[in-house]
Amino acid sequence: MTTFADLGLSPKVLAAVETAGYTTPTPIQAGAIPHALERKDVLGIAQTGTGKTASFVLPMLTLLEKGRARARMPRTLILEPTRELAAQVEENFVKYGKNHRLNVALLIGGVSFEEQERKLERGADVLIATPGRMLDHFERGKLLLTGVEILVIDEADRMLDMGFIPDIERICKLIPFTRQTLFFSATMPPEITKLTEQFLHSPIRIEVEKAVTTAKTVTQRLVKSGKKDWEKRAALRDLIRAESDGLKNAIIFCNRKKDVSELFRSLVKHDFDAGALHGDMDQRARMAMLASFKEGKLKFLVASDVAARGLDIPDVSHVFNFDVPIHSEDYVHRIGRTGRAGRSGKAFTLVTPADAKYLASIVKLIGNDIEWFGGDLSTLAPSDDTEEAPRRGRSARGKSSDRKTPGGRSRQASRQDDAALPQVDAPGLSEDEAPHQAEVVQRAEKPKRETIKKSNVERRGKSQQDQGASQDHRQDHRKRDHRDRDDEPAPVGFGDDIPAFMLIDAKI
Repeated sequence: MTTFADLGLSPKVLAAVETAGYTTPTPIQAGAIPHALERKDVLGIAQTGTGKTASFVLPMLTLLEKGRARARMPRTLILEPTRELAAQVEENFVKYGKNHRLNVALLIGGVSFEEQERKLERGADVLIATPGRMLDHFERGKLLLTGVEILVIDEADRMLDMGFIPDIERICKLIPFTRQTLFFSATMPPEITKLTEQFLHSPIRIEVEKAVTTAKTVTQRLVKSGKKDWEKRAALRDLIRAESDGLKNAIIFCNRKKDVSELFRSLVKHDFDAGALHGDMDQRARMAMLASFKEGKLKFLVASDVAARGLDIPDVSHVFNFDVPIHSEDYVHRIGRTGRAGRSGKAFTLVTPADAKYLASIVKLIGNDIEWFGGDLSTLAPSDDTEEAPRRGRSARGKSSDRKTPGGRSRQASRQDDAALPQVDAPGLSEDEAPHQAEVVQRAEKPKRETIKKSNVERRGKSQQDQGASQDHRQDHRKRDHRDRDDEPAPVGFGDDIPAFMLIDAKI
């Protein structure tokens, strides 16, 4: 069995790895580290959660033991697609580089330029950056790339999805041609293959699994759900309760940022210990939320796909896909947040009848069927729209009076979601009776509505008297303001209001 000592790492790095508790390298680490130490270009392809980060961090630490950085001229450059991934790589350098005196600079958005510039002025042995922020520093004249010896492009397929490829091409032209390039990706679409042909020179290809596979340690299940938002939220709550025995913590993925916020509020309302993470949040808030989840202060993290790629949270027991991902590759990355480092995990995906196309794409991509939990969509009871129509009501024109709330949801959907909460007027009802509780609450509030309606009628009667008294005043006011009304003779030209300057005789 191969050990880290067999890979050619320096004693300082081996001591740090042993302190961290690792003895046996993963297949991608065993395949990539020896070639990286020989300063060869490496193309690493492996499923998420297999230790790709250590595959380039450990050899870089060994190679950087000789030499020193100069001001504004980093010796190595690591490009990451998101701020969270960049910060995570920095944590790996701190953990494994505890016996080294290396300067590590992190260039990401959401942090002041001044603080980052001070780190660059001191000289950075390792520069970890997102492409946009790194180019901002370069254009300001605060960064020189002529001294870069090693370039790492991590999560390349995510770079493609986020539109960073033009920035990557520009950065590669600014770096010396003689650099060493380490290129890592979980998937290899044709666009990425062309990218490697352009950036890498005779690379060593390390592929430990098929380009798109799901971890064998993850138990995958599909869960049927109605198409309405409140039905999906109720199905998720029931699923969480059903898994309560083995559920330590979970990441819940949504397709849209708006849904992240909405589902987060719903879970908190139902007394679940939850937090939210999406791209529109302030960087400090994002890092604080992620740290709270890692430290066990939060049990549930509702997130967009910003948390789907490469985040190393080793002990996540469950992943819930509240929405079926539109891009099938995202499914692989989402469920890869659990079952990491040899641990077992579970991944559940809520599926509505409208998700059939996306589900078929996922099954085709991973090459395996996914079992259903509690029956497939054919066993889903059809929603009874005939009962909902009277509650919504119809206007004279036949349009639904189900108006939108300020948050964008219909009032009916909000009532259905809130129906699962314990109600003051109906304390005996359970949360499982959410669809029926709205009717109970509505009947309980009927006398109250009748009282409000009677009061409104009385106020309207009193206001009509005041309106009649002021009606003549408003008519006179409109006549004074609009002298060109149809019931008055229309003036010709300026009428009687000819300006004085037009009456002065012109001098010829």
